[in-house]
Amino acid sequence: MKKSVEEDVFIPLYPKSTVEDKSSLRSKFQERRFWSAVKLLSNVVLWDGIVQEEKVRDLGLSKLLNRYLLLNILNTPLGPDNIEKCNKVVACLPERWFQDLKGGSTLPELLNFSQHLLQ
Repeated sequence: MKKSVEEDVFIPLYPKSTVEDKSSLRSKFQERRFWSAVKLLSNVVLWDGIVQEEKVRDLGLSKLLNRYLLLNILNTPLGPDNIEKCNKVVACLPERWFQDLKGGSTLPELLNFSQHLLQ
């Protein structure tokens, strides 16, 4: 899993003006790579309970979400596309990770993502 996250994930960052046209090849490529990384996140998180939670959270949240996915989400204009991306990421996260948290708090690895959601 670590090798896949470190070597197989690639989401190019193009200027917003380049990807605003959803029919452009760059925009389509970036979107495909984003959704591929979301699928990998969901697969990594499936190992929670089998592999040590710290390892799963490191790969899924610290490396995939914060290193790749969040950059793309932050560069996506606010609106339906951004909401869909955020919803899919949230859907990947195991509820068990949040059971012991007090109201209004989140996992340290999710702080930047949570701030984006609050916007």
